[in-house]
Parts: sequence; structure tokens; C-alpha cells
Amino acid sequence: MIGAQKDLTPDAALKYLMDGNERFATDQIAALGKSLNILRQHTVEKQEPFASVLSCADSRVPVELVFDQTIGHLFVVRVAGNFTTPEIIASLEYGAAVLGTKVILVLGHSSCGAVTATLQGDPVPGQISCLFSHIQPAVKKANGDIETAVRENARIQAHLLADSSPVLAGMVRDGKLKIVSGYYDLATGRVSLLD
Repeated sequence: MIGAQKDLTPDAALKYLMDGNERFATDQIAALGKSLNILRQHTVEKQEPFASVLSCADSRVPVELVFDQTIGHLFVVRVAGNFTTPEIIASLEYGAAVLGTKVILVLGHSSCGAVTATLQGDPVPGQISCLFSHIQPAVKKANGDIETAVRENARIQAHLLADSSPVLAGMVRDGKLKIVSGYYDLATGRVSLLD
């Protein structure tokens, strides 16, 4: 698969993404066997990813590997705590409206440091605490449970994307885009959809 596959529906794009995660979780990765040289050559002039992923910046969440994808297949936006801001929304709008992605997945993960730090509320160095206000609504819903907070955060952020962007909302309404949330389990390698 090279390019965004403009013939993919949002549901088919989501299935393709989740099929890749199944290959990853069962140690049957196929993307690494493709010629990276050929893939680079096909993506020099343009990019046509089929899916966007809003992921945490955590180094244990290598998005392309988790979904068994390679160069040019995914449009990935990362920030600690996988939350939305105007800049994140703008990036995801670009992925959907300009590049043609068919699905946006907001991906939380087990043992998320940003969510844990928000939940604990301890003093942190530098600008780290500026993350907390974005994650606090999920923490309030979680009754002190970190994994519930991670899942709630992914759900909330997916809903915020659809509610905060007329561009994305219109694409969803027209059946051109799907916005979902998911949870990546570091121990098993599996992603489960939350919506």
C-alpha cells in the first residue's frame, strides 16, 4: 500500500489500521519487509497517508510500528498526554482536509506519565505543568484510577476534535472522516478501540 488509498472509506481505513495492530501484537509485522528505498522514492514529491494518529510523545509508543505501517502511511501528531490544542487541531485538519486521511485515532496508552503526573498533582520542573489543564477533565472523571483516566482522556480528546473543528465535524458529517479513540496496552502491544 503506497499512498492514502483515496478509495478507502473511513471504516475501511480504521480496519486497515487495526489489522496492522493485530500483526504487531502477534509478531507478524509485514511493513518492515518493504523496501524503504522504494517507499522513500514514492513519497519524495507528496504524502498520502490513509490515517492520522494523535498519540502521546512517550517513547514506548512507536506509532508506525504499533500499526505495522511504514513511510507515508500515517500522519502522526504527538504531544505528551495526547491532548488537543489549536496547533494540534490545525495539524489534524491538514491531515484530513489536505492530505486525505480517512480516520483520526486519538491514542492513549497504559502507564502514561503525563496522565499520572496530572493525577498526582505534585510540583514538576519547568513547563511540564502546562500539560495538566488539558488532562484534568479526564482525571476528574477517573476517581483516582490512572488507567481509567488514560481512557477518559483519549475519549474526551476525540470528542473535542469533532466539536472544536468545523472542518473535521463537516468531514465526519459528510462520511469522509471518522474520529475514534483507542487505548494501547504497553504489555500486550494491543490497541483497543474505546468508541
